[in-house]
Amino acid sequence: MRLKPAKGQVTCLPPYSVGWPGLGRATTPCDGGIAIPARNPRTRTPSTAEAGAWAEVLVRHQLLHAAVLAPNGQWLTQDRPESPVRVLDGPAAMVELAADIQHRIRTTRNRTR
Repeated sequence: MRLKPAKGQVTCLPPYSVGWPGLGRATTPCDGGIAIPARNPRTRTPSTAEAGAWAEVLVRHQLLHAAVLAPNGQWLTQDRPESPVRVLDGPAAMVELAADIQHRIRTTRNRTR
């Protein structure tokens, strides 16, 4: 038995004809790659523990050479062994650095595929 669509029922939609609910029509990036949505603003400030977890992940995955929490709450980071030490003011700056690195990785990865 073969089912037929009811009168007026859509059976197939062209690509990019609909977007996520409430967002209207879907869009494609102008360079033909995959669109990455903008980051949402944080609703709370990051804790030192969260910043420490991000620092550990960045060092473990060799995205940073070193990240050290100073006694005054600042973070000392180094991209490579020969690069200068960068001073970050508190956990929010460390989490922002992690977000920037993630964004850079995601945008460059899509262009090289």
